[in-house]
Amino acid sequence: MATLPNQLPKLAADPTGRPLGLDLPPGTLLDTTARGPHGEPLLWRADGPAAPGDWLRLASARRSAGLYPVLVGGRRDSEPHPDKWELDPDLASYPGDHDAEEVLADLWDAYAADAQDADWPGLAAAGAPDVDPDVWAAEVTDALIGGAGPLEEPRLALVPARRSADIPAALGWCGPVSHTQDVAELCAVLRSWEDRFGVRVVALTFDQLVVSVAAPPRSPAEAEAVAAEHYAFCPDNITQGGHASLRAYAEREVLGARSWTFWWD
Repeated sequence: MATLPNQLPKLAADPTGRPLGLDLPPGTLLDTTARGPHGEPLLWRADGPAAPGDWLRLASARRSAGLYPVLVGGRRDSEPHPDKWELDPDLASYPGDHDAEEVLADLWDAYAADAQDADWPGLAAAGAPDVDPDVWAAEVTDALIGGAGPLEEPRLALVPARRSADIPAALGWCGPVSHTQDVAELCAVLRSWEDRFGVRVVALTFDQLVVSVAAPPRSPAEAEAVAAEHYAFCPDNITQGGHASLRAYAEREVLGARSWTFWWD
């Protein structure tokens, strides 16, 4: 996978992050993968629970060090510690090598076409952000830290990645391994959502992904078009989410929604 130089090893020499223009709280470099030590850190994780404002305070790490902030944590019924998530960077290719529409079309044919009795409908039209995507990402992370959403005692992490959408591939995150063996395919979709809907990856658990949405669908038709992409991206959201139909899911979970949460069984 083509990546920027990993700046995390510099934190081993100076955990404060000052050589990288950062002011970090106490934290730990993690390199544990499903195959053993990775050889260089995959992420830095704060030792203590995150507080409101932490994500925004470290957002400058993107520019100064190529490190993206993200919340990591666990649900009450899942493993909260990333060093026990069975991360596997060797399974991930480079997100830029995949075409988002081709990925979604293939996944739709594999998982959704029969249930929906319909051909792949194509990509939804882009939205128009009414807020800066990074400003909104900070708002969503603060809400998650405050207990809104799936994370329990989330901690702030920094991941070496070219862009927010690449965070799962940079980690070798295996949350959706039952859906696709190569999480970079889903990262290609996340890149497309970044461009079309102002999405930012803001949180990960063992098997969940949360994104902020700066340009959510504003009409039922727009929401249903996006919901089709969600079905291909994460069928469990619909099939195991108690939704009677794709339209019902669109109305309840997509229309005007400022964050999207995905979960893979």
